[in-house]
Amino acid sequence: MISITDKSKCCGCTACQQACPKHCIEMQEDNEGFAYPVVNADSCIECGLCEKICPAINPDAPSPKLPASYACKAQNEELRLNSSSGGMFTVLAEKVIDTGGVVFGACFSEDWSVVHTYTETRQGLKQFRGSKYVQSRLGNTYREVRDFLAAGRLVLFSGTPCQVAGLNHFLRKKYENLYTVDFVCHSIPSPLVWKMYLESKQGNTSFKHITFRDKSSGWHNYGLKIESDHDTVEQGSKDQNLYMRAFLENLTVRPSCFNCPARNYTSGSDIMLADCWGLEKYHPEIDDNRGMSQALILTKKGEQLFDACKEDIFCLSIPYMEVEDKSLHLPITASTRPHPYRDYFFANIRKQALEQLLASCLKKGDIRSKVIESAKTAGRIFGLGIIYRLWKKTRK
Repeated sequence: MISITDKSKCCGCTACQQACPKHCIEMQEDNEGFAYPVVNADSCIECGLCEKICPAINPDAPSPKLPASYACKAQNEELRLNSSSGGMFTVLAEKVIDTGGVVFGACFSEDWSVVHTYTETRQGLKQFRGSKYVQSRLGNTYREVRDFLAAGRLVLFSGTPCQVAGLNHFLRKKYENLYTVDFVCHSIPSPLVWKMYLESKQGNTSFKHITFRDKSSGWHNYGLKIESDHDTVEQGSKDQNLYMRAFLENLTVRPSCFNCPARNYTSGSDIMLADCWGLEKYHPEIDDNRGMSQALILTKKGEQLFDACKEDIFCLSIPYMEVEDKSLHLPITASTRPHPYRDYFFANIRKQALEQLLASCLKKGDIRSKVIESAKTAGRIFGLGIIYRLWKKTRK
């Protein structure tokens, strides 16, 4: 029987819940808004399946082989403009749809929470386009994937590395008709924080469109944009918007992101996608600030799917050093570190106005970082004594 005593050891993938033969596991949200499995002991038959398939309890070994790496973008400029980076996910998904397949991905629900679902049409892929910086609710999608696979359908499942790892563990065997695509994942923010943030912005208006990767100021300076039927409710770059800053600085993210079981190519995905950061440094001649994807090909199946899409993309083979050079994509191999005021934030999330609390914690974090940097500089000049005194100030 699975029992979560250390929340950093559960990524919320729901594999245990969806695999339980007695349906006696329920995902329940904690005070931070993250869901964890809770077992009904009266119904449990102690089969142990939930523990056997948990990717956190049984993480896979990293691949010893470095992946083939590409800078790529869709030839369709409208598609690229409406995608987070270069539009590669949609190109891959369209190829699966065109062969009679099914595609699973994350989309907004009617109340603008994020859920996983599937589509069998090209038109349906629009809902999956663009990043969603919220942990999605998976529902019964692993079971649905299994049913489609058993029926002989071609399936593409996209999600975070931990969600892909959860699916692979849930299935417990390889399927030749399954493609999995994950992405370089910084971390996953709390659905509760997202809900409260939207409530603080909504007032008497209803939202029409939300994008976390608005390119109005260019791909390099993307940001969050919320629109109603009549005007823009919120628009700010990743360095200005409080929600985006809190996510990127690990203030609002799940505990397991600091001990991720699916880093370093252990999710079992066929293809990993990312923004091709560093493009302006290595290939300035093709950087138009409109978005470029990075594709890391991890399996033979992934290579076959990628090759089948080459007529529809611009593609440039790049050395692997351009993927991780100077931590361009550090989250591939290393877990993120918690913001120093994360615990304080969640302890006060229902006691203070959200934006005020976000601003306060982020400001304190900025001050702390500046003090630490000053201490390092002073230490190099004057010795270690001043470092200790300055460090004590940051602990107050």
